[in-house]
Amino acid sequence: MIVLKGAEVSARIKEEVHKILAGWEKEAPKLAIVRVGENPDDMSYERGAKKKLESFGLRAESCVYPADISDEDFKNEFRKINEDPGVDGILLLRPLPKQICQKDIETMIDPAKDVDGISPVNMAKVFAGDATGFAPCTAEAVVEVLKQKDIPITGKRVVIVGRSMVVGKPLSMLMLKENATVTICHTRTRDLIETCQGAEILVAAAGKAKMLNGEYVAKDAVVVDVGINVDENGKLCGDVDFDSIQEKASMATPVPGGVGAVTTAVLAKHLVLAVAR
Repeated sequence: MIVLKGAEVSARIKEEVHKILAGWEKEAPKLAIVRVGENPDDMSYERGAKKKLESFGLRAESCVYPADISDEDFKNEFRKINEDPGVDGILLLRPLPKQICQKDIETMIDPAKDVDGISPVNMAKVFAGDATGFAPCTAEAVVEVLKQKDIPITGKRVVIVGRSMVVGKPLSMLMLKENATVTICHTRTRDLIETCQGAEILVAAAGKAKMLNGEYVAKDAVVVDVGINVDENGKLCGDVDFDSIQEKASMATPVPGGVGAVTTAVLAKHLVLAVAR
């Protein structure tokens, strides 16, 4: 089985970013990373995103607010970021605390700065096949891995396990745009094993540690693992039991070191595209 490492894909996306920025004479594009509270997962992703953007020659600024900030106060602060001409893109770390209406913030965000595809405008564009809309970075990262590794998508049977608006649903639209035949499954799908066995490309995005093992994987299938979980030993793992698929899959992404590394590269690419547009 060939291991599809994200670092190589990220490096190619970096080249694309530099081509888009060729001849750019202004200050480097700037991303505002908005975080509420001290959630360790959010802080880890924030550090990784800043490191990636800086390695691409871009700027990232953290905008951090206390976990108990009121809905009104946060909206006022978010509005300032949204309207700041010095901010080219915004990454909102979610979920937000319960006292803040997340739907309102998703509606507020300027679609032109919404580089992680959370606004209804961008989501509608993704579902309409409009290339001017930003898709969620993780969903687009899956397609980038397949394309950069020259794995054909057109005509392939793709099964996606997961139906979230962050990965499953938008990814299904991106796959359809690439002329794949797509099936969306979830944890309540009947005959899930049999459905997954029919996939030539299997995407695991259910958010459940090691949910899919070798029994779910067809011979020579390509497996893309989007999940990020912690196993019983406290180690990072995906939604796929990686060891159990090695005799079945032809290629697979590892966790860590797979799709996650590409997600932040896609974020950088979106930031540059936001400025270019």
